[in-house]
Amino acid sequence: MTQTVTYILYAVGPWVLLLLGLTFCVLVDPYMSRKHRRMIVLENALVLGLLLGDALTYGISAGEQNDFVRTCCGIYGYSVRPVLLILFIRMLYPERKQSLLWVPAGLNAAVYLTAFFSGIAFRIENNSFTRGPLGYSCAVFSVLLMLFLTVQTVIGYRKAKKIESVILLFNCALIIAATAVDMFLVEEDGPVSYLSMAVVGCSIFYYIWLHLQTARRHEEKLIENMQAEQRIRIMVSQIQPHFLFNTLSTIQALCMIDPPKAADTVGKFGQYLRQNIDSLSHPEMIPFEKEMEHTRIYSDIEMIRFPSIRVLYDLQDTEFSVPALTVQPLVENAIRHGVRIRSHGEVSVTTRKEGAEHVIVIRDNGRGFDVDAALKADSTHIGMRNVRDRVEQMCGGSMTIDSRIGEGTEITIRLPERKTEE
Repeated sequence: MTQTVTYILYAVGPWVLLLLGLTFCVLVDPYMSRKHRRMIVLENALVLGLLLGDALTYGISAGEQNDFVRTCCGIYGYSVRPVLLILFIRMLYPERKQSLLWVPAGLNAAVYLTAFFSGIAFRIENNSFTRGPLGYSCAVFSVLLMLFLTVQTVIGYRKAKKIESVILLFNCALIIAATAVDMFLVEEDGPVSYLSMAVVGCSIFYYIWLHLQTARRHEEKLIENMQAEQRIRIMVSQIQPHFLFNTLSTIQALCMIDPPKAADTVGKFGQYLRQNIDSLSHPEMIPFEKEMEHTRIYSDIEMIRFPSIRVLYDLQDTEFSVPALTVQPLVENAIRHGVRIRSHGEVSVTTRKEGAEHVIVIRDNGRGFDVDAALKADSTHIGMRNVRDRVEQMCGGSMTIDSRIGEGTEITIRLPERKTEE
C-alpha cells in the first residue's frame, strides 16, 4: 500500500506542481485580463480535481475497496471533461457569451449523476466498473465540443494569420491524440490518464498564447503611437517654416513699400513669437483662442501687404481646444491661393456649437479649386491636408471641403466635445 501511494505521488506530483505554478503566474500577471484570469484559474482547479480523481481511482483499484469514492471520482471525471473544452473555447472568444455550449455539459453531468442510483451511465460494484447504455455520453458530447473548438481555431487561424496561432492547432491535436491513446492503446488505467496530462499541457500553452497576443497588441500599439507622433511632428515641421518664411517675406516687402508699417509688422511678429513659440514647438492641443492669435497676427500682416483683402471673425464658440496650427494654415491658404486675385477678397472665420460638436467654418470668395486634385497634389495645399490629418488623428474630428471654381471655398471642421471641456 505504501509503495502504491508513493507511486501515485510520484506520478501525479509533477503535474500538480505545474498547475500550481501556472495558477500563481496567472494571478500575479498584471497584463492578463480578468476574464482570462478567471477562466484559467477555474480550468486549473478543475484539472487539479481531475488529476486527484485519477490518482484516487487508481489507488482504490490497486488497494482496498471503496465503491462510493470511486463512483464520485468517475462522476466528476466524466462531468468535467466537456466543461474543460468549453473553457478552452471561451478563451478564444471571451467577448462572446456562447451560452448554448453549457447545455451539452449540463446534460452530460445529469447523465452521469445517475450512477448514484442507477447503472444507466456506469456502475461500480465490488470495485468493478461496468459501463451502461449511456456510458459513452461524455465521449459523444466531448467529440462535438472538440469539433466546434477545432473549427473555431481554424477559422481564427485563417483570419489572424499569425504564427502563434499554431499553438491553438497543436492543442486541438494534443487533446485528440491523448483521447485516442486512452481509449484504444492503454489496456490498464494508470495514476494519470493521458487526457489529463494533455489538458495540463494545453492550459500552459493557452497561457503562453494569451501572453503572445498581449505582447503583439502592445507592440502594435507602440508602433502605431510612434508612427502617429512621427507623422504629427513631420506635419508641424512642414507648416512651421512655411508660415515663418511667408511672414518674413511680407516684412521684407513692407520695408521697401512702407517702412512705418514694416516696423509695426515687426512688432506684431515679435508679439506672435513671444506668445506662441511653444505652440509651434510642440505638436499638441492648444486653446482655440491661442490658435486665433496665430490667425489674427498672420491676417493683419497679410492685410497690410494686400489692402484689397479682408479677414472677418464671428466667434460664437471659443471654449475648446484644437491641434496647434489648425485655423491659421487654412486662412493662409485662402489668402494665398484664393482671394489675392480679387479686387475685394474676403475670408471669414466663424465658430458655433452644434450639440456635442464644436464647428469651425472658414469661407472665402476666392477662385476655388478642384478639391480631389488639390488633396492629391504633392506640394499645393499641403497645409490643408496636414490640418485634416491632424484633426482626425489628434482629436477624432473631421474636415470637409466645398469649393466651386470661380465662386470660392468653404471648409468646415467638426471637433467632438472633449470630457475636459465639460
